[in-house]
Amino acid sequence: MSCENNMVNIAVKAADAKLGTDIQVLDVRELTTLTSYFVIATGGSNSNVQAICDHVEDKMAEGGFKMLNKEGYNNAEWILLGYDDVIVHIFQREPREFYKLEHIWKDAKIVDIEDLLVK
Repeated sequence: MSCENNMVNIAVKAADAKLGTDIQVLDVRELTTLTSYFVIATGGSNSNVQAICDHVEDKMAEGGFKMLNKEGYNNAEWILLGYDDVIVHIFQREPREFYKLEHIWKDAKIVDIEDLLVK
C-alpha cells in the first residue's frame, strides 16, 4: 500500500529502479519535528549508492520537490537527501548495519510499500 505522501512514493520507486535493496519507510511524525518520514535504502557499492541518489534527486525534481540538503555524496557510504517532509538515507550495507536507523527509530511506524517495489 503506497504512502499518503507522494514524496515518499517517488523516492521509493526511484531507489528501487536503481537496484536499491532492503528499502524501508519509517513514519516518524509522532516522534520528531525534524521530518515526517525516513526512506532508507541500501546500495551495493559506491557507484550504486550514487546512482540511487542521482535518480532520487532527478525524480523528486521532476515531481516539483526541492531538495534542502545533501550530505555524503563523495564518500558514498551514507548519503542523506533532505526534503520538506522526507529524509532519504542511502547506505552501503556495512554502514547501514552499523548505524541501525531502524533500531534507533524503533518506535516509528513502518509504512507498507510492497506495491511500490518491482517484483
